[in-house]
Amino acid sequence: MKKFMLIFIGKGYEEMNLSPEEMQAQMGKWFAWNAKMEEAGVVESGDALTSTIKRISGSDRTVTDRTATEVKELIGGYYIVKAENIEGAIAIAQDYPDYDHGGTVEVREIMVFEQ
Repeated sequence: MKKFMLIFIGKGYEEMNLSPEEMQAQMGKWFAWNAKMEEAGVVESGDALTSTIKRISGSDRTVTDRTATEVKELIGGYYIVKAENIEGAIAIAQDYPDYDHGGTVEVREIMVFEQ
């Protein structure tokens, strides 16, 4: 099995303007998706990310504060999943709960380096 990172891109929940009931329903979809992946044995790990961004760049290591509202595409979280190939990882991503809210999943294979 290969490892893939599913990177979740879209609006932060703050920008979605969901009611408390809608937020609860959306989180229920996330919990159900996670449970489905755990039951199938394909999820290794994953986390949500805060909307606070510190960007470090350049040879002088300049630190810049960014907020989610300044960034066109917010990376809101990720999962590391196991699949036979990229098509299998894409199949896992079909149940991503935020597609209906304009979300996107980027699927990337994790490189393995021989030592």
